[in-house]
Parts: sequence; structure tokens; C-alpha cells
Amino acid sequence: MPTYEKTYLKDIVSRELSLAQRSLGDVAGTSTIEIRPSERPEFGDYSTNLAMIEAKASGRVPRKVAEALTAALAKILSAAGIAKAEVAGPGFVNLFLSPACIRSALRSLLADGDEYGSSQRGGGVRLQVEFVSSNPTGPLTVGHGRQAVLGDVLAALYERLGYDVQREYYFNDQGRQVDLLAESLWVRYRELFGESREIPEGGYQGEYLKDMAVEVRPIVGAGHKEFNADTLMIFRAQAVTRISDGIRKDLDALGIRFDSFFSEATLHRDGKVDAALKGLRAHNAVYDEEGAVWLRAEDFGGAKNSVLIRSDGRPTYVMVDIAYHMDKRSRGFERVIDVQGADHQVEQTCVKAALRALGIPETFLSYAVHQFVSLKQGGAVQRMSTRAGRFVTLRDLLGEVGSDVVRYFMISRKPEAHLDFDLDLAKSQSLDNPATYIQYAHTRIASLFRKAGVETISPDVDLAPLEAREELELIKKLDLFPEVLETAAISFAPHLVAEYALDVARSFHAYYDRFRVLGEAERVIAARLALLHAVRIVLARSLRVLGMTAPEEM
Repeated sequence: MPTYEKTYLKDIVSRELSLAQRSLGDVAGTSTIEIRPSERPEFGDYSTNLAMIEAKASGRVPRKVAEALTAALAKILSAAGIAKAEVAGPGFVNLFLSPACIRSALRSLLADGDEYGSSQRGGGVRLQVEFVSSNPTGPLTVGHGRQAVLGDVLAALYERLGYDVQREYYFNDQGRQVDLLAESLWVRYRELFGESREIPEGGYQGEYLKDMAVEVRPIVGAGHKEFNADTLMIFRAQAVTRISDGIRKDLDALGIRFDSFFSEATLHRDGKVDAALKGLRAHNAVYDEEGAVWLRAEDFGGAKNSVLIRSDGRPTYVMVDIAYHMDKRSRGFERVIDVQGADHQVEQTCVKAALRALGIPETFLSYAVHQFVSLKQGGAVQRMSTRAGRFVTLRDLLGEVGSDVVRYFMISRKPEAHLDFDLDLAKSQSLDNPATYIQYAHTRIASLFRKAGVETISPDVDLAPLEAREELELIKKLDLFPEVLETAAISFAPHLVAEYALDVARSFHAYYDRFRVLGEAERVIAARLALLHAVRIVLARSLRVLGMTAPEEM
């Protein structure tokens, strides 16, 4: 498993910069410097702002510091690291690595094999990722699909960083929305007896309830002519059970496995909502006004004070969510990541405020926030509403394009941006489809290895024939993989993995179309097969993180 802190090559650069820095007697910490890949080959392989940092700390002219740094680097140049350093602009330093140094990164990758990109930085910390958590009031929609994939990929990323990750789905199976669902189902049920009833205000109009009513009728019989407390309990149980089962099946079809499904009802049954309120009172975090109980959210950094217990005694969403997170804490999770839509941001600040009031560390709870999804087909965007019954189900989408394509498209754009799911492109089987394009790169390499009759590559293979600029650039790109995984996890930006995989696939296709692998001298064949094996490792691991298959044939 990799032991470097950044990437293999960046660690080499960082070490040599530190040596040069110490030889000058400079003291600025290298943890604040940037080592970035150069955008153009004539500017070297990497550039650094170390001289700028040193100049700021010492009050010197940045370019003079850069000149001293490059002179110090010149004394330690070697084939194992930086081969040349040049001053650029007001004080940046461009760094040129030796081909042997770049090839050593490939050798390290080959030695890591299927563990490449993994680390133990998480140290086994217990981390829960809670996502989807859609109210069981209807089937999962295209919009839920985005959150499902975001949460699953984030969990996979943290697993590769060495965290002990648990995926949890929270079923909001109590409260007003579920009661409205039960009454809406009852209305559809009475329609089967020729009665015309009104869907309750704020209720659910979807056709799925008509189908459910047909299924429920032989189970509940012909009674229940009035919607009373007993009827509510019966129809709520039928609706929640059936919709919850459907949700589990849809998630399974998307390739998502949860470690636990948590029921809101248990929080009420076990007295945890009352216990949470009692804890907040003990910390002077609530006050009473007009018969309701309010959270002093603003006193603890929240967006606004919020009602926790309504005047009729019913707890609000925020109150129950606070109790839920206290329960997570009691289960031993050291960190929790909730994947939620942008429409919950006010509530999020209130939950965070309550946890602060209770003395729970700030690092315990983080929110990965995402915007919504629209489905685009034929250039037109479909507007969706679950309550009004206007939506495209996740199940239908999976049936049209398959799990791999759904997962790629859902993760391909940064979470903070609205996503237009282009159904026409997603259904395309051509290489214009980015999901297909990436998978085809993996397939193409697998086909080449079958043709060559080679199954494994030794890390000790002679890599010296890899000297073309395209080959060295490809190695440097592969070297970025561990950093991409870490950045994607820490920044809640899993789209970076999708973008990186597409970039690697493009570089591979361009290389493979230009350079012959088989039919060359034996040592050239061996070296190029080693390079393409590394590409295959990175593509396969990227696809695995994204929850997609890495096909051997297409």
C-alpha cells in the first residue's frame, strides 16, 4: 500500500525542495507550499511557489529567493529526481524531472497493484455516511438517484482512505407526510368501490397509489369506509412497507448496499426524542414561547431560531433530526457525513447549532450538499414533482440506460451545480457517451493483453524504453490518482474521479492510436505493456470507486 503523503512524484519534489531550502538556512514550513503540475511541457513538469512563501516570511524579494533556491537545487540534481530548475515570473520555480524519475513512479504503481490509491490515513475512524433517506411516500425518482450515487461514491472514497465506513438509510416513517400518504392511499382504495373522495391537501397524486390500492384491497378487505385512527394505522403500515420494499429493490438495482436501515419510529418508541429535548434544556439551548418549544439556534451559530416542539405537542423535523444525530453519536461514530439536498440548508445549521450546544465536537457532523436533477430529452427539460405525481422513477431510468450509465451521469457534475441528465446521450451506445468511452478504454487494454498472451506484469520490468513525451506525460497523469481520490473525498467532490477517469481514457486512446505496442522490439513491447497495465489498474479502480463495472469485453 502506498506510503507517500501526496503522490509519488510530488513527494520526491517536496523532499528535494526541502533539502535545498534547508541548505539556504530558510525556515518557512513546506506544508504551505504548492507543487502543481505545469500546464505546458516547456515550463517543466511541476512548478512551486516556495520562493514566494519564503520571501513573504523573510521580507526579501521573491525572485531573488527563487534564484537562490534554483542554485541550491542545482547542487543536488540527480537522475532520481529534479533534473533542472528555472525561475519564472515574479518568483515561481519551474521544475523538470528526469525521465528515470518519472518512470520510477510507474514502477511504484505496478508494485502497489490493486492497492494503488488506497491509504490508511483514516486510521480506522468509524465514519457513517447517511444518504438518500427519502421519505417512504413514493418510489425513488431521478432526483433521488443523484443523492444515492453521491453518497455511495463518497463512502467508497473514504473506505479507500482507511476509514471504517458504514452506509445508512434513514426512513422517515413517522409524521405528517406519512399520514398524508396513508390517507391518499385510502382515497384510491375507496375508488375501487365506486366512491369519489378528495385527495387531502398536500397529499399524493401519483398513479403508483392506484396500483397499490389494488394490491392492498384483498389484504385489508372491504371495510374501512371512514378514515379514522385505526384506518390510518392500517393504511400507513401497508403504504410504508410496500414503498420501502420498492426503494430497497431500486437501490439494489443501482448497485447500492446499505449496512443499516434506520427507522424514525424507533426514536419515538425508545424515548430518544424526549431525551434529546431534555439534554438541550439542561444546556439552556431552548426556550418556550406561545406554547411551543424553540431552539436557541442563533446563539450557537444557527441560521435562525427554530421550533422544536409545536404548540400541539408534535416534534418538528429538526427536533427529530437532532435526536437522530445524538443516537448516531451514542452508536460510536466519530464522524458523520449526511448527503442532503440544498433545500435543507437552514435545518442543517440548526442541527449543527444544537450539537454545539450539547458540546459535541464540530468535526462530528458534516453535510455534503447537492443541487437537483432535471431530465433532458430531445432538448427539452422535464419538470418533476413527486407530490403532484409528475416524475420519472429511478427504476424506469435504470431500465432504459442501465446502472453503469446512470451512476456515471449522476456523478459527472459537481454536487453544487444543477444537473441536467441528458437521456439522449445516456442512451447512446457510441463513444460520445463518456461512460462507454471510459469502459471501452479498459476493454481495449484487456483485448490487447489477450492478444499478447500476457496476464501479469512484473514490477521489475525494464521501463527504460518509455522515453517519448506522451509516455512520460501519461505516467505523470497516473501518478495523480491517489491525490484525486483524497481531494474528492475531503472536498465532497466525487465528480473529480469521473473527470479524472475520462481524462485518463482520452490520454490512453490518443497514445494507443499513435504508438504500436505489439510488433516492436521485445523490450519495447514489455515496457509499453507495463504502461498500459498501469492504465488498466487506474481505470479499473476509478470505475470501482464510481460503482461501475470494468468490462473485459464490450
